[in-house]
Amino acid sequence: MSMAKNRFAILLLGLALALQGGGTSAPMPGQEGEPILLRFAGSTSMLPLVRELCAEYGAQHPLVPCDLVGVGTDSGLELLRRGRVDLAMVSRELETDEVTDVRTANRLLNFYPIAEDAVAVIVNQSNPVRELDLFNLRRLYQGRISDWGDLGANAGEILPVSREDGSATRQVFEELVMSGYSVSSGAVVMPGSQAVVDYVTQHADAVGYVSLGYVASDVAAIRLEGVEPNRASLLNGGYAIHRPLALVSLPATTAEVAAFVAFARGPRGQAISSRLYGDVPAQTQGQP
Repeated sequence: MSMAKNRFAILLLGLALALQGGGTSAPMPGQEGEPILLRFAGSTSMLPLVRELCAEYGAQHPLVPCDLVGVGTDSGLELLRRGRVDLAMVSRELETDEVTDVRTANRLLNFYPIAEDAVAVIVNQSNPVRELDLFNLRRLYQGRISDWGDLGANAGEILPVSREDGSATRQVFEELVMSGYSVSSGAVVMPGSQAVVDYVTQHADAVGYVSLGYVASDVAAIRLEGVEPNRASLLNGGYAIHRPLALVSLPATTAEVAAFVAFARGPRGQAISSRLYGDVPAQTQGQP
C-alpha cells in the first residue's frame, strides 16, 4: 500500500473513532464542563452581600460565575421581566401587583428574602452629631432644619443627600422617615450607595442614608431614637428603618438559579449574611 493510501486509511480510522465516541470534541452549551453565567441586576445596597455569596458559591461551583450590575431595585426588576438577567436584587418588599397578575391571578415573580437590612443615617467623621430622633431627621430632610448649629454641632449649612428615582433605599426612607412629607428639592441626589458614602466622606456638612453594608470607617452612623444600626438592633426590632434584602426570580427558572437561591437561604449562605445583617424575616409577600 502506498504512503498516500496509508495516510488516507489513518484519516478514515480517526473519523470513525470520533463518530463512535472515541474522539474528543468541545462540550455543547449546558453540558458538564461549560461555564453557566448567573446574571444579577438591581439594588446597589445588595452588591456587597451578593458578591460574598457569589464568591463562596463559586468556590464550590467554579463553573458557575456571577455577573453583578447595580442599577437600582426597579431597574433590576425590569431587566428580570425582560429576561436580561436571571435574578433581581431587591431591597424592599414587593407590591401585590408586582407578585401576581390581578386579572389572571397568575404569579409574576418569586421573592426570596436572604437578610434583613438597616438603612443607616451617616455623617462625616468630623461631625460631632451622633444621635437624632425621627422627628428632627424628617425636618432636616424637609429643609426645615438647615444648619448643624441647631442640632448641637458647629454652625454649617446641612447638605442632605438622597437617592435617585427607582431606588428602593429611597422608597423605604421616604416611607419610614418622611411619612408623606417631601424631601427638600435642595437635597443632593446620588445614583448609588457608594456614591452617597463618597459624597458624605468628602463634605463635612453632608448627611445621607445607606445600607448597613456600606457603613465603613470613612463615615459615622448615627443613632436613631437612641438605637444604633447593627445586627443586634435588627434582631430585637429596635432600629426604626429596616427592610428585607431579597433575590427575585421569574416563576419559570433554571436549575442553576434555584440552586443558588437555595444556597443563599441555606446554612452556608446565612452564615455569610449573619455576619452583619439581621436574619431572614418571617414569610413575606411573594414567597413561593
